[in-house]
Amino acid sequence: MQTNLSERAQQLSGAEAAEAVLRTCVHCGFCNATCPTYQLLGNELDGPRGRIYLIKQMLETGEAHASTRLHLDRCLTCRNCETTCPSGVRYSALLDVGRLTVEQWAAPRAAGERLQRGLLRATLPHAPLVRALVATGQAVRFLLPKRLADKLPRTARPAPPRSLARHARTVLLLEGCVQPALSPNTNAAAARVLDRLGLCVVPAAEAGCCGAVDFHLDAQEAGLDRARRNIDAWWPAIEAGAESIVLTASGCGAFVKEYGHLLRDDPAYATKAERVSALAMDLVEVMRDAPLENLGIRSGGKIAFHCPCTLQHAQKLGGVVEAVLARLGFELTPVADSHLCCGSAGTYSLTQPELSRQLRDRKLDALEGGRPEIIATANIGCQMHLDGAGRTPVTHWIELVADAMD
Repeated sequence: MQTNLSERAQQLSGAEAAEAVLRTCVHCGFCNATCPTYQLLGNELDGPRGRIYLIKQMLETGEAHASTRLHLDRCLTCRNCETTCPSGVRYSALLDVGRLTVEQWAAPRAAGERLQRGLLRATLPHAPLVRALVATGQAVRFLLPKRLADKLPRTARPAPPRSLARHARTVLLLEGCVQPALSPNTNAAAARVLDRLGLCVVPAAEAGCCGAVDFHLDAQEAGLDRARRNIDAWWPAIEAGAESIVLTASGCGAFVKEYGHLLRDDPAYATKAERVSALAMDLVEVMRDAPLENLGIRSGGKIAFHCPCTLQHAQKLGGVVEAVLARLGFELTPVADSHLCCGSAGTYSLTQPELSRQLRDRKLDALEGGRPEIIATANIGCQMHLDGAGRTPVTHWIELVADAMD
């Protein structure tokens, strides 16, 4: 795709990267075939190719419009298009530039949107505040609007005490911001399984939100500041020999693996960020090469696995959890259109509730087609979004593994 960036666009920090991405696109439209919002809306501008044209037009004219923001907001950032694209277009990188640019150039958002996004940024990245809000919400659940009550866990298993056993091999584990409140047993289950595999989880209390919430709500610099704080929190343990940073939420994993790219121009953090990204591993990457027979799994069960977009499209780990669960004796039911997004997409279920609900219901129909006893997933956002429908129970896959150990 030929490009001719305006003088105004050439002043953007991401101009060179955006132009490089634009020039790889060959207009083929294969991306639209796997784009969830294009499938729902049938509008070219609500598919990747149309959004690429919108960003190109904005960067070439030096002008941004509310209509451009609307179609960029509707993008889930599921990155299914990147998996589909035969030309290797790095659509998500272009989208980051496009979204930041439209916020800088277009008229301000409506007051209600600004308030909603500000509240999400003021609450979700702060684990203690999320815990307090969840506890309060559960106490007055019957008073809440259904759309808010559905965001609360149906059941929240408490986290049992973690093993104090010491092992020669150590790993870091990101606790996360919303997961400890919404699914407190997930990280505890992961620590228990890792302990059985001979890995000691080293705490890093100073590490907090990965930064994705801020970054994807048009506050990219705030998201990068959170990344820097996490790097500082992890660095002493890394220097002491921690062999990896384990992420139990695939959304966090996808973002932490981007630290090196996102901070590549920061002289104080570029080298450390690259090292952190290299050490970041989704939990299943640790499990797939581990001696799973040491877990002593008694029996599996009939489950459907929802592979989050951040696992299969961002981290390119589609099918890996399924393979681990099959090795452990779980019976996996078939899932039609497993490549499609469930509609959670970080805060998307709150900022685009109607589209999100439609995608959720389609995904649940596919997951329940094989009549599973339970649905498993690998990301807290997907877990809560799907479980909020009140249909088949949804949990993190590592909890099923921990429960099946003898």
